[in-house]
Amino acid sequence: MAVTLTTTAAEHIRKSLTQRGKGVGLRFGVRKAGCSGWAYQIDYADEAKASDLQFNADGVTVLIDPESLPFVDGTEIDYRRQGLNATFHFNNPNVKDSCGCGESFTV
Repeated sequence: MAVTLTTTAAEHIRKSLTQRGKGVGLRFGVRKAGCSGWAYQIDYADEAKASDLQFNADGVTVLIDPESLPFVDGTEIDYRRQGLNATFHFNNPNVKDSCGCGESFTV
């Protein structure tokens, strides 16, 4: 499988990378955190690591460390604006449960 981006997310990432003036794509993964066990990590990547898995989603490179892939494989990343708030949202088919605040999840 792979990780995919909605058109809105891809446009936002491309625009952000252009504004930054550097970067090769989006780094996406998980870390142990929160009351449910795992939390997403997302950041702009200035370079790819030798161990990174790379996916091309709507013209954007998504870099994932091999340890995170089993937790995020099949995830669709979206970017949504609601009023003054804008954030990434994750449609992850591996999630079995999430905490009440939505910051962490269980697979």
